[in-house]
Amino acid sequence: MQAEPTNTQAETRTTPQPAERPASLVGEEYEVEVGPVAHGGHCVARTSEGQVLFVRHTLPGERVVARVTEGEEGSRFLRADAVEILDASKDRIEAPCPFAGPGRCGGCDWQHAKPGAQRRLKGEVVAEQLQRLAGLTPEEAGWDGTVMPAEGDKLPAGQVPSWRTRVQYAVDENGRAGLRRHRSHEVEPVDHCLIAADGVSELGVEQRDWPGMATVEAIAATGSQDRQVILTPRPGARLPLVELDRPVSVMRVDEKDGGVHRVHGRSFVRERADGRTYRVGSGGFWQVHPKSADTLVTAVMQGLLPRKGDMALDLYCGVGLFAGALADRVGDQGAVLGIESGKRAVEDARHNLAGFDRVRVEQGKVEAVLPRTGISEVDLVVLDPPRAGAGRKTVQHLTTLSARRIAYVACDPAALARDLAYFRDGGYRVRTLRVFDLFPMTHHVECVAILEPAAKGS
Repeated sequence: MQAEPTNTQAETRTTPQPAERPASLVGEEYEVEVGPVAHGGHCVARTSEGQVLFVRHTLPGERVVARVTEGEEGSRFLRADAVEILDASKDRIEAPCPFAGPGRCGGCDWQHAKPGAQRRLKGEVVAEQLQRLAGLTPEEAGWDGTVMPAEGDKLPAGQVPSWRTRVQYAVDENGRAGLRRHRSHEVEPVDHCLIAADGVSELGVEQRDWPGMATVEAIAATGSQDRQVILTPRPGARLPLVELDRPVSVMRVDEKDGGVHRVHGRSFVRERADGRTYRVGSGGFWQVHPKSADTLVTAVMQGLLPRKGDMALDLYCGVGLFAGALADRVGDQGAVLGIESGKRAVEDARHNLAGFDRVRVEQGKVEAVLPRTGISEVDLVVLDPPRAGAGRKTVQHLTTLSARRIAYVACDPAALARDLAYFRDGGYRVRTLRVFDLFPMTHHVECVAILEPAAKGS
């Protein structure tokens, strides 16, 4: 006679049922009061049930109908677009760009806001990040709360500055150039991007077809008449014959190794800043706004006040923008060490700085190269890290070098605030902070923080 299974045995034999996936809320609509701006180009609202909504295409204080674009029941937050404006803010305008709006191009965040309002919103985001992540008020950071427009960008509502000197167009399956929709791989075909610099628009990329291409990046140098396009083919596709409206160099991204190779013309463009010409090769990094490089060099040098004979570090130095400015000012008795991870950028930096005997550029990641240099003391430091910031390890090392002043250039206020907290732990305080609107119509800003030993400011 077979024994009855125990409870444990019976439970073991039960086939587990897959957990039900929470129901998607995409497409659901909520009538909401819009709260403050948040980092990322949206504002915060709550449903009547208390669920957080991050809403694009709206402004603080508005009442809107928000349609969910991402999220499900039980999500920590939902993403949404304002699809109907019930009570509009006084800062709202009709978006100048015909491709802006819910479900359309994701390149701009604030086309629907007056220019002055955009800068106020960006200032609120910077202030909130400083307080939340670094415990700093604007006053403690030596900042008056203003976000400064670049020269020539202070335009009336409804006018858009044409500032973007580098535009990467996505190409749809029909070969039409456009821009990605927000948080999507889908392409919004455009016939004219309003924020593209005149030199980019003059190439006519948007007016021709690009069969077989995945992306077409257009570059219009501000320090010369150099123009360049960088083509990324779809797998197995052949390059088209490039016939644009202006003379242009052509580069190709290799689908196997991701390297950028010359097809014809120069493999670099010439940019100019602080009275010097810089070679920037293979689509390498250079500030996108035509006034950015000079604006940032001026802010950094005014904050650091270099002296003849100073020893300086330029970390994440790119093609040598800040290293060149420092070398000019510290003179023959001074010295500058640049560190950069990109191989081609290092080649360009060494070329650009070849006229300075006491400038050296090392290749590698800052956190790995800096400790190996054996440097135990410097006078000045500039760091311009990628969007993720420098991080605790690098900041801790920098605080041991007894620098008189440190200039931190940041394109992300959250990363800046986190790193400022690490600097504070290492005995440095923020002396001044300046914030520049070098990405009009988007949520991005550029910050320059000048730090000094806390004991000096006490």
